[in-house]
Amino acid sequence: MPKKPAKKAVKASPQRAAKKSPKPIPLKSGPQKPRPWTPAEVHEAFSRFRKANPEPKGELEHLNPYTLLVAVVLSAQATDAGVNKATRALFAVADTPQKMIALGEEKVREYIKTIGLYRNKAKNVIALSEKLIAEFGDEVPRTRAEIETLPGAGRKTANVVLNMAFGEHTMAVDTHVFRVGNRTGLAPGNTPLEVEQGLEKVIPSEFMLHAHHWLILHGRYTCLARKPRCEVCLINDLCRWPEKTV
Repeated sequence: MPKKPAKKAVKASPQRAAKKSPKPIPLKSGPQKPRPWTPAEVHEAFSRFRKANPEPKGELEHLNPYTLLVAVVLSAQATDAGVNKATRALFAVADTPQKMIALGEEKVREYIKTIGLYRNKAKNVIALSEKLIAEFGDEVPRTRAEIETLPGAGRKTANVVLNMAFGEHTMAVDTHVFRVGNRTGLAPGNTPLEVEQGLEKVIPSEFMLHAHHWLILHGRYTCLARKPRCEVCLINDLCRWPEKTV
């Protein structure tokens, strides 16, 4: 039998032969971390705060460490102005743990009923008063760990009381301080504790007694949540916020 002619090899076209090189995968560019503040910048910022307001005061009205503790417990998810409106009359009749217990939970509720979560807060005020008498000799304890054992008192409450009543260099982080720490880049953090520790790390000791008040007031009246007033900000040239308006 005659042999079948061999099939001619088909040459691959250059286009088919060359493998397509994979397209480079674009790198995801997340938000860039702001450049950390230098020690000189931090010192300058707090020097300006001190010059503008040498003796800042907390806005919660109180008569003694006990009434300060009660006021801070009542201020959770409430404004200082709203708390002051309720506690002026309350503290006039009950400024010690014994007087508060004698007043009783029901009457405490009546005094603070304009404050959010007033029923639970009244219960906590009576419970913490009882614990102060039973375990702390009628006195507000002077350590964070002990204050945190009191009903309704957390880390922020303890830091406020330690700072305002006893002059400790603590950093109470509320919503204003948390916002300022993150927005300015002074002490970025995902939690209040991270911001607290970051601020304590960078703020010089000479400013720590009043630092949390300066930051609270700055957040409350200048570095507002929705429309920050960058044009009147004392530290707008130092602030790392990319959206600042100056």
